[in-house]
Amino acid sequence: MLTESPQAYLETLFRAAIKAADPMVRLPQFLPQRPKGRLIVIGAGKASARMAETVEQHYGPCEGMVITRYGYERPTHGIEIVSAAHPVPDQAGVDATRRMLHFVSDLTSDDLVIALISGGGSALLCAPAKGITLADKMHITSQLLACGATISEINKVRQTISLVKGGQLAAACAPARVMSFLISDVPGDDPTFIASGPTVPSQTTAQDAMAIIRKWHLNISDTVRDAITSYEKTTIGLDNCDTHIIAAPRQSLAAAVDHAGQVDVHILGDAIEGEARDVARAHVKIAQQIQKD
Repeated sequence: MLTESPQAYLETLFRAAIKAADPMVRLPQFLPQRPKGRLIVIGAGKASARMAETVEQHYGPCEGMVITRYGYERPTHGIEIVSAAHPVPDQAGVDATRRMLHFVSDLTSDDLVIALISGGGSALLCAPAKGITLADKMHITSQLLACGATISEINKVRQTISLVKGGQLAAACAPARVMSFLISDVPGDDPTFIASGPTVPSQTTAQDAMAIIRKWHLNISDTVRDAITSYEKTTIGLDNCDTHIIAAPRQSLAAAVDHAGQVDVHILGDAIEGEARDVARAHVKIAQQIQKD
């Protein structure tokens, strides 16, 4: 029997789930020793500033920059926190991404790049491919978000019209070693789709992206179509990369179960996706059916 209100009880479970994904809890155990050369921190995502804060608590002040969503800034001493728009990119994200690419353009094999990647990074890390404008990216992103496409479909298209997604950011860091620490927000925890995989080799083809565009009847310009059809997977230089998923939905679900006490818990899975309101209605129906049974 619950000794607190249902709302308070659910908030307790929610906070337990959030704590299980907190970078302050998860990230330190993965961080390596300082390299012989420079230690550079880059990243993007709604949790990237919190991750950067954690890195500096571990090493002290570091050089680098991460891009997070407006309002998600955290205090750091050396790592620059830049804010940009999410889920539709803006000029601030484009400018910050250009600066990041310049920042990693002269590294050596003695240097180590720590890449902090989390959900939201696809919009925040924005470098349109040749011939693509920010307006083009905003237009196609808005369509993808509105049509009901899955996150994997959205990110496959994003990879083909970007200069940083699909492993291209890691390629820009070569010959430096790149260690990527990811917080997953995608079904199945596929690193190629977390923030569109800026430090992970792409598995997407131009044919994949065009099939998605046809499936959802998206309206694209000739320049976007040309960029997609000329897209090539980025694999050069990615043998210098190590990728670690430090937090994923299944860990948060497990933490919530651990805090549930004697209450019977039914885990519906960590791969559910769709419009939040529709998923919530489906959850209510399942709960009502369980209660009847």
